[in-house]
Amino acid sequence: MSTPTPHAVGAMLSGIATAPDARALFAQTSARLRRIAPFDAAVWVATDPINGLTTAPVRVENLHEGGCGTYWESEFFAEHVNLFRDLARAPVPVAGLREVTGDRPTLSPLYRSFMCPRGFEDELRAVLRVDRQPWGQLSLFRERGRKPFRAADIALVHTLSAPMARRLRSFAQPSTPAATHRDNAPGMLLFDATGGLVSINDEARHLLAEMPPGPSAATAAGIELPLPVWILSTAGRARLTGESARIRIRTTTGRWLTCHASCLRDADGNAGMTALVIDVATPSEVMSLVVAAYELTRRELEVTELIARGRSTGEIAAELSLSAHTVRDHVKAIFDKVGVTSRGELVAKLFTDHYEPLAARVTLRVLDGAASA
Repeated sequence: MSTPTPHAVGAMLSGIATAPDARALFAQTSARLRRIAPFDAAVWVATDPINGLTTAPVRVENLHEGGCGTYWESEFFAEHVNLFRDLARAPVPVAGLREVTGDRPTLSPLYRSFMCPRGFEDELRAVLRVDRQPWGQLSLFRERGRKPFRAADIALVHTLSAPMARRLRSFAQPSTPAATHRDNAPGMLLFDATGGLVSINDEARHLLAEMPPGPSAATAAGIELPLPVWILSTAGRARLTGESARIRIRTTTGRWLTCHASCLRDADGNAGMTALVIDVATPSEVMSLVVAAYELTRRELEVTELIARGRSTGEIAAELSLSAHTVRDHVKAIFDKVGVTSRGELVAKLFTDHYEPLAARVTLRVLDGAASA
C-alpha cells in the first residue's frame, strides 16, 4: 500500500460523516478505501451493539453465493484466529490474518475451508467500535499475488473504525411516524441440533418478508426458505453457547423487530432444538439504540428516564443528588441533542414506536463492480 495522502483520508472521513444511510456509508467508504489499500473482496456488516451479532444492513463484495455459510459460521463453530468478539475488546480493533499468525494462515480454519479454495491469501478484520460498543464489522480479502495486509493497512482502517461506528449509531435515530402497522403474532422458527430449519409458522414468514435483503442460505431441503445471515448467526450463537441470543432489526417498513433465540433442552438437560422468536420490538427494547444515536451521556440518560416517569425538576434533583440548576442544564443539553423543545416531545420521540418506510433498500451484493439484489 502506498502512503495515503491527508486529502484521501480526509475525503473518506468526510464521506463517512455525511453518508445518508448505512448502505451509502458502506458503499462510499469501500470505494475510497479500495483506491488507497486495494482488496479483492469484502464483507461490511452492521451489528447489534449489545452483543456484536450480525444485523442489517450487510454489503458483500465479490463473494458469490455458495460457501458463504462457511464464512458466517466460522465465528461460532471453528474460528480461533482474529475472532470479532475478541477484536471488539482489543486495544486496536483491527488485525490482519498473516500479521497475527506470523505468515502462517493455515492456523485459521476460515483460511483452510473458505479463503484458500477461493484464492484468498489474507484477510483484514475490523470491528467498528465507539464508546466500547461494536456497531459494525469489516472483512477485507486479498487474492494470491497481492502483498498481505501490514501495519500501514491496519493503521488506516483503525482510523475509520470509530467514525464509521459513530455514523452507524446515528442511523438509529427515530423519524416522524408515517404509517401504522397491524399487530403481528410472534413468528417462530425451530432448528435441529445441526442448525437445520425443521419448522416455521406463517407469522415468521410474514415478518421475514419485511426484513432488508441480504446474504442468505437455505437450511433444509424440505423448506424452500433461505434465511438471512443475521437469523442464522443468532440461532447459531444460542445453539453453540446454550445461552439466549438476541438482535434488533429495522425492517424495510421502518419498524423494529427483535429476534430472540434459545436452546431447548430435554428432561435430562441435554441440548436439542433451538427456537427463534421474531416479534415487533417494544419502544423500551430499542430505546438503548435511540439513546446511543443521540450520544446522551450516562447522566443525561438517567435524567431522561426520570423525565419519562413524570418526575419534576425538584424530584429529579433529589433522586440524583443534584442541584435543580444542574438538572436544568442537563435537560437543556438533552433537548439540544434530541432536537426537541419540551418534555412531552422528548418522551414521544424516545419512547414511542416510530414507523417510516425506508427510502432505499439497505443491503447490496456487489459482484465485480456490478450491483445485484
